[in-house]
Amino acid sequence: MLINPKSDGHVHTRLCHHATGEMEEYVVAAIGKGLEELIFLEHLECGIRYPEDTWLSEEDFAAYHREGQRLRQVYGGQLRIGLGVEVGYNPKHVPAILDFLQQYTWDRVGLSFHYYEIKGRHYNVVSRRKANLEPLGKQGVERVISEYFATLLEAVEVLPGTVLCHLDAVLRHHPEVHFTEAHRRQITEIFQGMREKGMALEVNTSGFSHRGEQYPVRSLIEEAVALGVLLVAGSDAHRPGEVGRFFERLW
Repeated sequence: MLINPKSDGHVHTRLCHHATGEMEEYVVAAIGKGLEELIFLEHLECGIRYPEDTWLSEEDFAAYHREGQRLRQVYGGQLRIGLGVEVGYNPKHVPAILDFLQQYTWDRVGLSFHYYEIKGRHYNVVSRRKANLEPLGKQGVERVISEYFATLLEAVEVLPGTVLCHLDAVLRHHPEVHFTEAHRRQITEIFQGMREKGMALEVNTSGFSHRGEQYPVRSLIEEAVALGVLLVAGSDAHRPGEVGRFFERLW
């Protein structure tokens, strides 16, 4: 198989402030579904000005690592438990991101880009809320998508990422979203940069709930594989029952 369906490499918990459930509940769910590995991938953001925190504080991360070590002692014989981080890239705060990453040992460093800045404020590019979609739409859908891919490429180049998340989820709830040939060339550049750094591409099965197919679309997955990029699976679970969701559709 091109991808390991026994490993869920992307789950969140209540610590990120927009999911539910304790870490132990996710571990128990993973064992119940017959998984062999579960990697928590909690959110890190630096310098983001947004009405709510959808990421962990420094105190949250300290508690996260303490609980992760405890769970390894309790369940290590039944499941490999990884402690990872999903880094939201902010080009203006790279030193702060790098400094924080050095504070812990990470089993996975996922890269993503959720917050687009307009006139000193940030807007969530994967949100369905009107308060995000309207300003982003006024900025120009094609422009936002182009800058999204350019920012992901920069993240791949400057951060110690091991997995790229949410490749084609930008403006997923906007009715005018479409990728141009220029966007596809940007994606190819991202894949080439990933290959050079040995980064994997995440196949995110939350897409089956959002749009009836995984993120990214199959044609992009096929391009990544053709270019020598490895694949990993992630459910992007935000509640314990979503661990390993739709993994039977992986190939």
